[in-house]
Amino acid sequence: MVAMSFAAGSQRSLSDLTDREVLALAIQSEEEDGRIYREFAEGLKERYPASAQVFMDMAEAESGHRRMLLDLFQQRFGDHIPLVRREDVRGFIKRRPVWMTQAFDITAVRHQAETMEAETRNFYTRAAARSSDPAVRKLLGDLAEIEAGHEALASKLEANVPEDTKAEEAETARRMFVLQIVQPGLAGLMGGSVSTLAPQGKRMKGYGPMIGAA
Repeated sequence: MVAMSFAAGSQRSLSDLTDREVLALAIQSEEEDGRIYREFAEGLKERYPASAQVFMDMAEAESGHRRMLLDLFQQRFGDHIPLVRREDVRGFIKRRPVWMTQAFDITAVRHQAETMEAETRNFYTRAAARSSDPAVRKLLGDLAEIEAGHEALASKLEANVPEDTKAEEAETARRMFVLQIVQPGLAGLMGGSVSTLAPQGKRMKGYGPMIGAA
């Protein structure tokens, strides 16, 4: 079975995939990206509502792409979609888990969105060029052009946010950085981590016995 060839753990190149497998991969990818953008929107909505709305709009667009791919897949190959994921195909960038993205770092979130869109556009361009099915080739080519527009949107995400909102977001990011990174770091230093600067059991000149020494 096709799905079992991917379950074995070995990666395959894009050129080895059939049109059926390419569409299955595209469907899975659009669904994953849509979920990532919704997670971004959910995590940003309280502190960065304007940017959160942009990500929600992008998530809706990914859902539309998925529906287009599903319709063509069902027309060509039926209802059963094999499980083909990015990690099954060589050349894809591994998606960073959403929970690893710092909530205060709005710039990092925007950069990740730009990277995602650029990779997706490249995938559709390459997949369209190798497809032998005119309908598949057309849809993948159309999606490549759409993703190029999304890539431009992601790279200019700040431009879609009003200046006063961007200033507010920048100040929020600064406060979050201080609260989540700077202050805990200072607290750790003041709490005794400086004891690692001296060999255990020896005295630091002018400070008496080292903390924790026997």
